[in-house]
Amino acid sequence: MMSEDTLLLDDDLLLDDDLFGPQDHAPATAPSNAPAKAPRDMQFFSHLPVQVSLELASAELSLGELMAMGEGDIVALDRMVGEPLDLRVNGTLLGRGEVVEVKGRYGVRLLEVEASKLSGI
Repeated sequence: MMSEDTLLLDDDLLLDDDLFGPQDHAPATAPSNAPAKAPRDMQFFSHLPVQVSLELASAELSLGELMAMGEGDIVALDRMVGEPLDLRVNGTLLGRGEVVEVKGRYGVRLLEVEASKLSGI
């Protein structure tokens, strides 16, 4: 059971109310004549580390199929050769890209960015 001291209230968050897009409802406690909040400086968030990953493709296997696999076995994936890779940031799809090599290092050329994921940043 949570005590009152451990509850997290909307006012405890340091995020801009519009960061995640329009809300379906207004807060129940906000008076209709309340002054508009000034936008908060989001510069702080530009320095926070995020996990960026590329997803080549995926496959669903049973545990039995996985345990029966050995060297040389092939797992059929759900993408065709040449299709763009998914670029995920903290698990959320940000866009699609292709693998490139620059001076012996791998990188990603962004081909498509999910603009809706960047709104409010």
